[in-house]
Amino acid sequence: MRQGPGPGRVKLPTVATAFRVCPLCEAACGLELTLEDGRLVTARGDEGHVLSHGFICPKGAALPQLVNDPDRLRRPLVRHASEWRQVTWDEAFVAVEDGLREVVARTGKDSVAVYLGNPTVHSLAYGGYIAPLLKALGTRNRYSAATVDQMPKHVSCGFLYGDPLAIPVPDLDRTQFLLILGANPWESNGSLATAPDFRGRLKAIQARGGRFAVVDPRRTATAAHADLHVGIRPGADALLLFALVHVLFEEGLVRMGRLEDHVNGVQAVRELAGDFTPARVAQTCGIEPHVIVSLARELAAAPSAAVYARIGTCTVEFGTLAQWLVDVLNVLTGNLDRPGGAMFPLAAHTPADHGGRREFVTGRWRTRVRGLAEVLGEFPTAALAEEMDIPGEGQIRALVTVAGNPARSAPNSDRLERAMSQLDFIVCIDPYLNETTRYAHVILPPTDPSRTGHYDYAFSGLAIRNHAAYSRPAVEPGPDDLDDCAILSRLTAIATGRPPTFSPSEPEERLDQALRAGSYGLSVEKLLKTPHGVDLGALQPRIPDVLRTADGRINLCPPAIAADVPRLRTALERADDGGFVLIGRRHLRSNNSWMHNLPMLVSGPDRCTLQVNPEDAERLRLRTGDEARITSRVGSLVAPVEVTSAIAPGVVSLPHGWGHDGPGLRLGTAVEHAGVNSNALTDELVVEPLSGNAVLNGITVRVEAARPIQHQIRPNAEVRSPIVPETLVSGRRGTPPALPE
Repeated sequence: MRQGPGPGRVKLPTVATAFRVCPLCEAACGLELTLEDGRLVTARGDEGHVLSHGFICPKGAALPQLVNDPDRLRRPLVRHASEWRQVTWDEAFVAVEDGLREVVARTGKDSVAVYLGNPTVHSLAYGGYIAPLLKALGTRNRYSAATVDQMPKHVSCGFLYGDPLAIPVPDLDRTQFLLILGANPWESNGSLATAPDFRGRLKAIQARGGRFAVVDPRRTATAAHADLHVGIRPGADALLLFALVHVLFEEGLVRMGRLEDHVNGVQAVRELAGDFTPARVAQTCGIEPHVIVSLARELAAAPSAAVYARIGTCTVEFGTLAQWLVDVLNVLTGNLDRPGGAMFPLAAHTPADHGGRREFVTGRWRTRVRGLAEVLGEFPTAALAEEMDIPGEGQIRALVTVAGNPARSAPNSDRLERAMSQLDFIVCIDPYLNETTRYAHVILPPTDPSRTGHYDYAFSGLAIRNHAAYSRPAVEPGPDDLDDCAILSRLTAIATGRPPTFSPSEPEERLDQALRAGSYGLSVEKLLKTPHGVDLGALQPRIPDVLRTADGRINLCPPAIAADVPRLRTALERADDGGFVLIGRRHLRSNNSWMHNLPMLVSGPDRCTLQVNPEDAERLRLRTGDEARITSRVGSLVAPVEVTSAIAPGVVSLPHGWGHDGPGLRLGTAVEHAGVNSNALTDELVVEPLSGNAVLNGITVRVEAARPIQHQIRPNAEVRSPIVPETLVSGRRGTPPALPE
């Protein structure tokens, strides 16, 4: 028992432990937090957590730095001319009300745009505070990070299953063969598949006698540990997947099992696949026909298997076709909705029967300038800049951002920044003065994660094992601490013209109602008694109950998708122009732009480098440490070179989310590790037509030395990655104001 302070005694800190789920990526790992005198000091893995079992990555360990970051905004800021002024919450909300009211009165509700960033889904606000705000604002100009990295999956699932949120995930803990495309879960820990310690689960597949294969133009960390790495030309995933489908039909390997009674359109898919033979796609994909045939046979022969594809297959010109073909392969091999295959999670807050039959449609309205289709109630982020900077009726004149940094995540972000700088009013819900919020008129900073409750509305519906966990704030919020729920509720009241009615207990009460109505009959009280979460069991088959299509069947060949296949055929005829193709990449310590101000996550070697293959580096007279200029249709930038055989010839790679430069930032650490903004190169005029997703990968660029090189040509020193015995690598070339002290 501790002694209190007395003569000659030093007062010891009061130490407490709290448990919560990490809010920094989709893995949703359990954390054990240590607090001293009400201040978060350490975060470690929660060994008792029902899904993560003590696993933690560097991002979770860095949570105390995020909470205690001296650059983090604690009070609202209002900009007056070129200066920021710290104000009370009431003053800030008055400024928001005045600013929005003036714009709406002059130019109408659709002149206000809303942008939602991906951290939005990591908070309780996702469970009931976003939709009311959007409804209250009444604008059709809605945008989000979904059309930056994942909308093709939603569209594909909407057409196939009638529900864009019914996303099957790989049953990692029971599968015998996993085919991964365009994903690097060894470092990302998965996306649209909540799987803490993804790398450990991949090792477990191998330990039980199974295998996993990776298709990627880079020898990523995942590929380096795989049983098979198949290099591919960036953007050619849909061609490869169609060839796999072709082989299944051609060799009589289609075995749908119990799914046969629930699927329409199999013959139509067979007819579409007829043109995509392994021999015909080989040159465009950069993959030998025998490799394609072997991969299809292994997929069909495995006792259980799953195909999993993510950002690298979404952010390309045929993203929706690729995501559709992933599910087509899982269906044709009988691996959809069965243990060890791709299965549908059932979250604790979701009723087993959570909707009626309906037809999934897109394009209910279109953008003003280019006529791009609405998808899931929002417009493509690629259209945001032109809707701001091109005059005319309906032009965007005001912007509301929620946990987003479109100045770094949107294509041709230089144009977007110029457009934002001309808007009449911007309000940002964000804890940082960053590349986007520096253009704001009002910044509303939510309190830090230690002072908020947490339940994963989004990621429990994507988890590889059904579970539930809820935690109250580890640190008691102060009177001036407002979380996302409170801020969004107040903005909704402003938009409706009604008095604010928010109560701090409201988010928990809403969650309790959802849990009681959910499939497992849980409650907040039950979850609070189990701080490490409740294990709700392995994923179970859910077809036909999960299907929301008009006839209650899987629509394997949706007309909208079939109509896009001719566009894919044209890719087979493209000539190789000998240029470079730019792709992105992921690092374990980085999750877009908002973590780059934490010393723990940016320490070590520079990670914002241009990776170049040794053959290309030799031809360009480049060595590691030199600077190269990369130029696209929309922009040009200079980045340090990293020569590595992990990247295929004709392909170069820059990570996403950097470029912390320019005036008006309060990001001390990030500015010291600024890097370059890869989206200064991406083209806002190129979007994937079915989903409106930005095309951020497979961009044609020119690469050259940034200045004359004085050294003599000699073999390049390169960064080497481990190579497993069966690695097959192939690739082809393709086409701002001051802040108050």
